[in-house]
Amino acid sequence: QVQLVESGGGLVQPGGSLRLSCAAFGSASIFSISAMGWYRQAPGKQRALVAAISSGGSTNYADSVKGRFTISRDNAKNTVYLQMNGLKPEDTAVYYCDAEAKIWSGTYYGPSRLYWGQGTQVTVST
Repeated sequence: QVQLVESGGGLVQPGGSLRLSCAAFGSASIFSISAMGWYRQAPGKQRALVAAISSGGSTNYADSVKGRFTISRDNAKNTVYLQMNGLKPEDTAVYYCDAEAKIWSGTYYGPSRLYWGQGTQVTVST
């Protein structure tokens, strides 16, 4: 199994910044991670993609965050980051990270599966 642990959420004023982190841990497993990303879900709305990054570093952003948010990753630490600048009240949501990962069986890697973090609250308000 792969576990994703998020940190860095909180309360910030409009125009402020936050940096979210999400680290992947294998409880007793050797694993390989490909794509990682961040989603968010505001009250009464569906979960939506914020940003994604491939293992090679290619990135993709929702139009609403382009130019304000930056996704990055440290493959050696199995960690993905989301730097959020110029935060707006409409960025308020629970932010979830996800990762596509394969677990080593001892002789080969199994199929790729999608894993989710527990979510971290980001509130932008005065």
